[in-house]
Amino acid sequence: MRDIKIVLTVSAVALLTGCTTVGPDFQRPAASTDGSYAMAGDPAASQVVTLASSSSAARQWWTSFNSAELNTLVEQALKGNPTLHQSDAVLARVSALERAQRGDSGPRAALSGETQRERINTAAFGIEGFPSPTINIFSLGTNLKYDLDLFGGERRKDETATARTEAQRQRTDAAYLNLTGAVVSRAIELAALRGQLGALDGIIKVDNETVEMIRRGVQAGGEAAAAVNPAEAQLAEDQARRPVILRRIATARHALALLVGQTPAAWSAPEIDLSDLTPPGAIPVSLPSELVRKRPDILAAEADLHAARASIGVAEAARYPSLSLDASFVLTALHPEDLFQYDSSGWSFGPAVSAPLFNGGAFKARRQAAEAAALEADATYRQTVLSAFAQVADLLSALSTDRELIDAQTRARDVAAENARLASLGYQNGAGSLIQVIDAQRQSQRAQLASIEAEALLRADMAALFVATASDWRGE
Repeated sequence: MRDIKIVLTVSAVALLTGCTTVGPDFQRPAASTDGSYAMAGDPAASQVVTLASSSSAARQWWTSFNSAELNTLVEQALKGNPTLHQSDAVLARVSALERAQRGDSGPRAALSGETQRERINTAAFGIEGFPSPTINIFSLGTNLKYDLDLFGGERRKDETATARTEAQRQRTDAAYLNLTGAVVSRAIELAALRGQLGALDGIIKVDNETVEMIRRGVQAGGEAAAAVNPAEAQLAEDQARRPVILRRIATARHALALLVGQTPAAWSAPEIDLSDLTPPGAIPVSLPSELVRKRPDILAAEADLHAARASIGVAEAARYPSLSLDASFVLTALHPEDLFQYDSSGWSFGPAVSAPLFNGGAFKARRQAAEAAALEADATYRQTVLSAFAQVADLLSALSTDRELIDAQTRARDVAAENARLASLGYQNGAGSLIQVIDAQRQSQRAQLASIEAEALLRADMAALFVATASDWRGE
């Protein structure tokens, strides 16, 4: 009874004062006040990262690596990737549904026409002895209807549809951004694998030379026949690595074909060298307060929250009366030639009111469900923001040490290579042992491959940071 009184009171106020809009109005979540992404104790930000307010997004960010082949590869993916086509189609569908909702919210008109053959039962009207005639009835009419939307239910529906369109628009942007990141990441991986394969081929060549050197020593009587076994074992071990790298190369090439929307048989991956992918000199990174206003997954979660809040108003408005203006005009005649005469016309006009009386608590339950959905969307939004900040913080920490890692691995590679050279030279001159030669070569091999991995890691982390900070993928 109390709910009915509230409904009647609000309805009376709405009729007297004009239309109102029930349900909570949406307010954007406040932006973060953090001035940095780093946790206390994190390494200092890399010098290649520019963290400043109002930093401009990098247009076509992948061009920062200064590789024409990489640029072409990304452009191919942007044009041919089916996932992007799917995302564009979803956006077109959601946009059309928004327009349909707005059309349903406005005045509606319908035209109808009908032809009937009817037998009139005169006995049913108490007329005895009068034959029941069979007649033809022709009618043509139109009907107009306009919902005054006193409590804003239709306006909240429009608002919900607009927010859902915006959410999908942001998801489409995220799909484009993520695709560019995936293409660059795969290209870096492929370049690194090709570099490792080239290095491994050089290592196998050195292994063969070592085996031949030992065999010459055996033939000269300076070594036992078994002395060649460790070197041959090392050669076999290095040769066994080659099929593994070849398999990873094939997988990376096939993955690139998938990203550009081609079958492996109809497309060939470009042969990009890791040295051709020049690390960018600077990466613009927005402050946390700005990231929440530009990263598409955060904006999509915000739009979802907006839609969920508006849906509360839709559920609330359904509990109140509705008022519409209806009008109709109908032409009815027994003969077609009489249809458009004035005497055949009829019309009606007036307001129509309907109000829910009893529904077993369904309306109240729907509002409660809408409120719970809004709480869910709010939690999803907050989790999306936290995940984004953590991702950026991870990448900033990684980049702060990537340069140091490259420098250390480069020094280790050069020292190990020189040590292997000296060990081999000493062994040939009788000043060293075979074990020293093999150990030195193993250290040199590991250092050489690790150096390539470090170079690839720096480039991959840079590409990931571009994506994580929502650098623009568009060219305009």
